[in-house]
Amino acid sequence: MTIPRLDVPRWVTVLAALGALFVALPVIAMVLRVNWAQLIPLLSSPASVEALLLSLRTSLIATAACLVLGVPMALVLARVPFPGRRLVRAIVLLPLVLPPVVGGLALLALYGRRGLFGGAIDVAFSTPAVIIAQTFVALPFLVLSLEGALRTAGPAYEAVAATLGAGPWTVLRRVTLPLVAPAVVSGAILSFARALGEFGATLTFAGSLQGTTRTLPLEIYLQRETDPDAALALSLLLIVVAIVVVGVAHGTGGARRRPAAREAVA
Repeated sequence: MTIPRLDVPRWVTVLAALGALFVALPVIAMVLRVNWAQLIPLLSSPASVEALLLSLRTSLIATAACLVLGVPMALVLARVPFPGRRLVRAIVLLPLVLPPVVGGLALLALYGRRGLFGGAIDVAFSTPAVIIAQTFVALPFLVLSLEGALRTAGPAYEAVAATLGAGPWTVLRRVTLPLVAPAVVSGAILSFARALGEFGATLTFAGSLQGTTRTLPLEIYLQRETDPDAALALSLLLIVVAIVVVGVAHGTGGARRRPAAREAVA
C-alpha cells in the first residue's frame, strides 16, 4: 500500500526554511572564514591534539557513567509509581535548564575542598572533575530519551512475559531492553555529544589545566583570544564531530524490534 504524500501549508514550509537558515548561516559563515591552507597545522598542534584526546577520553567515560546511572533511573521513572515521582523527575532533568556555570558551582559546593563532604572527596580541578561535570550535564539526555521510549512502548509486552512466568530480571533482559535498544543507543550518543561540547560546568568545577582538564571547548575559548584561526579550525572540527554524532543518533530512531513475549521464558 502506497502512503499518500501529505502536504503542509506553504507558510509552514517558509517558516521551516527560515528556521533552518537561522541555524545554518552562522555555521556557513564560520566555515567561510576558516584558513584552509593552515587547517592541518592548526589542528595538529600539540595543545589541540591534547585537548581533543582529553575530550574524547572523558566524554566516553562520562557516557558510560550515564548508561550505568541513566538506564535504571529511566526504568524507575517510567515503570515504578511512587510518591513524589514528578518531583524526582524534575530534579533529574534540572541540568537541562540550569546554566552550566551554576551546575559547576553546585558540583564545587559538593566535591570541592570546602564542599559538603568537608574535603573528604576533593576532586575539583582534576581530570575526574571533568568527567563528573560532563556526566552531570549529559545524564538528563539519556534519561529523557529512554523514559520517553519506555512510555511510548507501554508495559504490555513486559506484562505478557511476566504472565508467562518470566522473572523481573528475565523480563528486563529479554523484553524491556531489546524493545527500547534504539532509544538507549540514541540517548547514549546524544549524551556523548553533550559531554563533548561541555564548557561552563567544566571550567567552573575543573578549571583549565593543559593536559589535565583543558578539553576541546576550553581550548577553543582560549585560542579565540590569541589565535582566531586556530579557534575557527578547532570549532570546525567540533562541528564535524557533532554532526556525525547527531546523524548517527537520528539513524538509530528507526523501526524498533518488537520482542515476542514467549521468547522471554524460552
